[in-house]
Formats: sequence, C-alpha cells, structure tokens
Amino acid sequence: MSTVWPVLHYDDTAAAHRFLMEVVGFREAVVVVRDDEGDIVHAELRWPDGGTVLVGGTKHVDSVHGGLKAGAVYLVTEDVDVVQAPHATEFAAGEPTYACSVHDPEGNVWTFGTYRGAS
Repeated sequence: MSTVWPVLHYDDTAAAHRFLMEVVGFREAVVVVRDDEGDIVHAELRWPDGGTVLVGGTKHVDSVHGGLKAGAVYLVTEDVDVVQAPHATEFAAGEPTYACSVHDPEGNVWTFGTYRGAS
C-alpha cells in the first residue's frame, strides 16, 4: 500500500475522472463521494503498479484542500509508450530515464517515466 497520496482538485471532476481512468490508466477505488448534484467531492484512484491519487472538486471549499488548483504528478511505469512523445532524458538526480509528460484537461502535468529514484 502506498503511503503518499497526491491530491488534485478540478473544476470539472467528471472530465478529470474519465481522463485519469480511460487515458492515464488509473483504476477506481472503493471510495467515490458525490455531492447532491452528482459532482465528485472525493475519489481515490489506484495506480496499477502501486499508489493512489485523490481527486476532488474546486467548488468544494469546506476542507483543508479547499481552493486547491493545478499541480504535477510523476508516475513510475515501464509502459511509457502508451502516452505521446516519449524520449530519453535525465532528471535532476542525473540518472537517465525514458519519460514523457502530458497535460490533463485542466493543466496539471502528468509525467510518466522509468526512473524509480536515486540508487
């Protein structure tokens, strides 16, 4: 089980939820909380190789994450080719990796790569 869970909030939680599941490859977890209008207040999505990301809506401002907007997430995967424009590069640690980055529908940056941390 992952003990680091990034939190991202979106204006359109339905579009974000679809993007993360259908394009990126997350799996829906048991927890998906909706408000009276059917919008996602909180969803826990699982990365197939381990890890969780939390998705919420920017209109829900009654929590410590209220008003949170735009961020960046890095996902470790050997299947980098499933996303556009993969390339060889080095991250700040100076270790080679094969990676690519995409923007989700609201401008968050998602980077996929083979780098698993400094050795």
